[in-house]
Amino acid sequence: MNALYALVWLFALIKWGDYKNWKKYYPTFLFFVVGDFAYHYLLSDIYPMWRYTPQGFDKNIDLTNTHISLSVMAVKYPATTLIYLSKFPKENMIYKILYVAGWVCLYTINEGIDLKLHLIKHFNGWNLYWSILFNIFIFSILKIHFTRPIVAWLLSFIFIVFLWNVFNVPKEVFR
Repeated sequence: MNALYALVWLFALIKWGDYKNWKKYYPTFLFFVVGDFAYHYLLSDIYPMWRYTPQGFDKNIDLTNTHISLSVMAVKYPATTLIYLSKFPKENMIYKILYVAGWVCLYTINEGIDLKLHLIKHFNGWNLYWSILFNIFIFSILKIHFTRPIVAWLLSFIFIVFLWNVFNVPKEVFR
């Protein structure tokens, strides 16, 4: 399944992504990945909100949550960044809101399928509704980061503190 997802995202990148101008989007892609690395480093083992659970062939070849997470960061995130930012509407707030909503739906449907197929599992109070809120934040903050990185970092820090408190994350995650 992991390989199939990677192929779908690579196809999407080639079809719709602005990969020729990748340097323009590179800082925002790194911002996206740093956030995921921070989650995995701090929470994934000690107090996870979600974890990938390999099934079928992925399980047979001994892929782990870490392998799948790294492949998501290496394939899905660059494709997302290069497509999302390059196609972002320039004018009309309604189009911008609908565009963000479309990406939120895409990521939420993807996670819903993963949940149905037992490819991902939620923990510690996390659920699909939290994922929707998280997706809204992610797609909003990616656009903000693209034009105003310092603001995006500050807003991300505030959002992390909010989630940290809501989910009562223990101090033991700081190892």
